[in-house]
Parts: sequence; C-alpha cells; structure tokens
Amino acid sequence: MLEAERHAPGRGRRAMKEPLHVQLRAEGALPTLLALPAVGLALVLAGWPLPCSGRGVTAPEAQRAAARRTVDEVAAALDRGAGARVRAALEASGVPRSARRFWLVAIKDQRSLLLFGENASGARVPVRTWPVLAASGTLGPKLQQGDGQVPEGIYRIDRLNPNSAYHLSLGLDYPNAQDLARARRDGRTRLGGDIFIHGRDVSIGCLAIGDDAIDELFWLVASVGRRAFTVVIVPTDLRAAGVPQAKGPPWVPELYRELERELERFPAT
Repeated sequence: MLEAERHAPGRGRRAMKEPLHVQLRAEGALPTLLALPAVGLALVLAGWPLPCSGRGVTAPEAQRAAARRTVDEVAAALDRGAGARVRAALEASGVPRSARRFWLVAIKDQRSLLLFGENASGARVPVRTWPVLAASGTLGPKLQQGDGQVPEGIYRIDRLNPNSAYHLSLGLDYPNAQDLARARRDGRTRLGGDIFIHGRDVSIGCLAIGDDAIDELFWLVASVGRRAFTVVIVPTDLRAAGVPQAKGPPWVPELYRELERELERFPAT
C-alpha cells in the first residue's frame, strides 16, 4: 500500500512504468493538485495510487462519497468464501480457530507473507502463504517519510480498514517504540507512517497481497482479534542468509540479529 493508504472503494489498474502520479510527483505538481478537493477525489476514485507523504494524504470527500462498511459487516460477508478457506487451512495445520496467537512473517526478497498459528502444544505452525504482489523500496529499514521503504522490524496490527481504497487493509503500528528510539538516537524526524497490508497489486511503502488474500487475512484478524497478531518484516530469510552487509545507520546489524533470533522460533517452510 501507499503510506497514504485511505478509504475510497474500488480497484485500480496495474501500476504502469511511469504512472501519472509518479510523473506529477516528480514535477512537484501532485501536492498542489491534491489540495484541490475535486482533483483529489477524482484521483482516488479513479484508482490512482496516492503518493507517500509519511502522514498520509487524506481524502475526506472520497470518504463521504463512499458507502461506509463496518468491520463486522465485511467479516460476515466474507465468512462463506474467504472464511471457509481459512478455516480449512487452520484445520489442516492443526491450529484451532480459537488460537491465542498468530504471526505474519513478510520476507521482502522472497515477496511472500507467511501466516503461522499457535497449536495446542504452543508450537508455531505454518498455516498459509500468500505472495506479495507489490512492495516498493529495497532491502533495508524505513528511515524517513517519503523514502518508499517497507519497514523492517516487529510490529502489531493497530487497525482494520473495511473501506480501503485498496479493497481492504490492515494497519501496522509503524513507527513503534523501537523505531522512535532509534530515530532519536540518529536525530531523525519525520519518520512517515500509515503502513498497511492491503489488497490490489500496487503499493508504495506497504505490502499489497491482492484482494483474495486480503479477504482471507482480514476475515481472520476480524474474527480472532488484532491483538493476537504479531507481524515480523525481514529483508531476507536471515536464518539461511545470515546477517547481510547492511547500509544505513550503525544500528541496522543489531536490528537484523534481533530479527534473526525471532525467525529462529519459526519452523522452516
């Protein structure tokens, strides 16, 4: 998703080589255009990915125009389709739907999002894997607003958006306490935010997994509760590759060792 992930419904086209929003941003024209309510609404409803601002570009006109849905309404509508698929996957893996803990592991260079659940003996068991269809940036953590990077670290899901411009979305708590502490150490401000896992197949700074996949994941989070979920985002499978030579602040190797220790708690898939 975009850091500016917001609320108008609908599905857009695949990102082109140089889509209009990229050209406008490069020319410095997009912020001015988005300040005009009619233009901002038209771009959102047309499905253009809005640029990363770090704060998020709001579209109140689009929100008012959209048919508002609740999380419970969406979860109920998904129950027979996406919900049935997830229930079957949980049963096959031996993870009860009433499990107290779930994990999502996003591996950037593999472009994959893995779901693990806690079984009756407390072990972390693989349940499902979804491909990541779009994610911008390179390997390395997110450092500032507008850098297009997907964060790296251990996060929580802090909100569900049933009225996303990207079908459905789950918000992450970036920047979390660790991100803020590292930024203070570096003297960095303007860290960005509004990082989501969402549908469709376009993204700037977030993880787009397609509509079918987000249907399944949204249903599960809505059914179980977001507090049951931990999200681990890593540049590569650090168990196999080891800690890579990291560019950036001096704390990056420390972050990668922490993430490597966390990955060691999951079975190989």
